[in-house]
Amino acid sequence: MPRTRKSVTAILVFFVACFVFLGFLNPASNSFRSANFQHSTDVPAFRSDDKNLSTNYKSTTIPRGAHAYGFTIFDNLYLRNGTLFAVSSDLSKFPPRETILSAPLELGLPPDALMPRDEHMRFIDPEEGKDLLGSDFIYIEDTTVIVYENPTFMRHYYHWWGEIILGFWRVYQCARVSTPLPFPKRFLLPFVDGGKWRDDPGINGPLMRAVQPAISIETSDQWKDFYDLDRTIVFNRVAIINRPAAHRYPLSHKYNKMITSTLELHPDNAFWEPLQTTLLQNLLGSEFSFSSRRAISNDIKPVVTYISRQGGRRSLADQDHEELVHRLSELQKEGLCQLEIPKMQELSLKEQIELASKTTIMIGVHGNGLTHQLWMPSTPRSTVIEIFIPEGYLFDYEFLSRNVGHQHYAVWNDTYITTAPDKQNAPPNFQGKNIPVHGPIVAEIIRHRLAV
Repeated sequence: MPRTRKSVTAILVFFVACFVFLGFLNPASNSFRSANFQHSTDVPAFRSDDKNLSTNYKSTTIPRGAHAYGFTIFDNLYLRNGTLFAVSSDLSKFPPRETILSAPLELGLPPDALMPRDEHMRFIDPEEGKDLLGSDFIYIEDTTVIVYENPTFMRHYYHWWGEIILGFWRVYQCARVSTPLPFPKRFLLPFVDGGKWRDDPGINGPLMRAVQPAISIETSDQWKDFYDLDRTIVFNRVAIINRPAAHRYPLSHKYNKMITSTLELHPDNAFWEPLQTTLLQNLLGSEFSFSSRRAISNDIKPVVTYISRQGGRRSLADQDHEELVHRLSELQKEGLCQLEIPKMQELSLKEQIELASKTTIMIGVHGNGLTHQLWMPSTPRSTVIEIFIPEGYLFDYEFLSRNVGHQHYAVWNDTYITTAPDKQNAPPNFQGKNIPVHGPIVAEIIRHRLAV
């Protein structure tokens, strides 16, 4: 062989040897890239292995029967061009569509106008899905909450926290297997523009951030983004919340409360406490705990908080307000309690919630301030005393008390009831500024409750 050919051959052998040698020195490099590639293209949980499905669809289900009128939890719910799809080989397992959602129109329209149509939601089998949804999906992991309605009632502390969130949380915890489920990181409000879901006092938004600091609250622009993708979206788990559907519950005419049907579901008695504790820890500090507060409750005076509405709409007669304050002050002088009469509008949100978290007995004329009972600890003594014009009654705050574990009293001047009447009633002057109350009867209730 000529010398030149031998040299070339030697050089080639040398480079091949180096290449092989370097491969042995760094064997993890290729395997790392391979593992990453496999992981990035793997789509867990959704490529169906359900034998009853004839295509690649994961069956839509309602986990553990987590459904009440207007509050439904779905696993594997599909969305295409603004329409929700439940896909299953057995469509009989789903509740009627009108108990899940409604047309997202103004609530004052005739009932027929609010009935849901195919453009809002459809129930289909997998064969129909081939044509309607295709087979290539975008997956949204974790839990999404879709509040499928216009913002009319969202812009109110009670309606947001005392109905939308409380009702959702009660139904959502029924879907759990063991430990409490975490608060979702994503709320989607398809028919709300920008921040128009927020309440004027500025309570709802900060408290949502307190219960879930990483929360994303998306509105109509983001819903339109999904529409413009012209792709099928699959929600791993999603809650659909809708007020008109909730009011289709047969007893709604009696109570007129969005969360009425949720009371038929029975999560753990302390179902609200995990959310409550998380919110208070994030707002007040990580050292906060109800258990430690209960442990020392016998060593400190119980806090009685009177939320005064004097000077505003729906308030006490001035002389009755003064008499009530006098009677409450006497209880404090006797050493039975620590009395707080805050001007809530002058307190920061943090100060308001902190006061509520220390309160044992909360008193007030029917109104938004009584929503703060959501942050009171539930104890054998915890009480809400709600003052109405005589014979007037709305179930708003009694429902909250029933959910979170407080005894509720409705006071009509010099009488009171602890069992809700058969129906609501808003007589003339219900919203007036001259509501009577007999101070001694309120003091009597407090004495009785603090003796428990």
